[in-house]
Amino acid sequence: MNITSNNNEREAPGAHPLSGKVVLVTGGSRGIGAAIARRFASVGSRVAIGCRSRSAAADAVLADIAAAGTEGIVVAGDIADPAAARAMVAQAVAKFGHIDVLVNCAGISEHRPFEASDAAFFHAIFDINVLGTVAMIQAALPHLTAPGGRIINFSSGLATRPIPKTSIYAASKAAVAALSHALAKEFGPRGITVNTIAPGVIETEMTTTILQERGESILAMTPLGRIGQPDDISGIALFLASPDAGWLTGRTLIADGGMS
Repeated sequence: MNITSNNNEREAPGAHPLSGKVVLVTGGSRGIGAAIARRFASVGSRVAIGCRSRSAAADAVLADIAAAGTEGIVVAGDIADPAAARAMVAQAVAKFGHIDVLVNCAGISEHRPFEASDAAFFHAIFDINVLGTVAMIQAALPHLTAPGGRIINFSSGLATRPIPKTSIYAASKAAVAALSHALAKEFGPRGITVNTIAPGVIETEMTTTILQERGESILAMTPLGRIGQPDDISGIALFLASPDAGWLTGRTLIADGGMS
């Protein structure tokens, strides 16, 4: 029996293990993605902020990364277009040389009655949430540290406990969880982990309407007694990217304050 250790992933005492690591975060200009980008920068990681188009929000995150004393770049493009995904990764690699952590946080959330969910609606949801995740992984994989690389995808609590009018969205997020499980088996021999975060309702611009309509009921059903915040999720992403999570792969972590 050959017993080996992953202590080579750990850095010298006093330095954060993710200091200097290169992290590409899609959806990194707003909401959970922005919180993740800032969280990695706070420990000294170099961060590529992925977004659909350059915006003031992306520049604000970039300024915060610089203020944290590390390097950042904005890489813009439509992740549902594999060519654009490759171009985004190429920009990050041109800046930093490689990628250590890929966080696929970009997504679209729109709910409709099933009868009103036509082909165009289906493709709008699946192209971003599923194809976009696939395209970014395919683009980043040749540049991902191996062993030691991390892929962190985003599902949703609705993938396992859907509510009316979420059928297409929930199906897309269930697909991401299944994809991650399969890729963990495929990439494991390379020393690359693949895990998924499935948040409940988190207070962001994307959930403003949901919280206006159902905020009180969501609060009442949440054992921890509050609405989730972006930093509740960014800490999980930081953990999954760290050496402490080196023996964790193929898992979906549901982060919903105990609701499920």
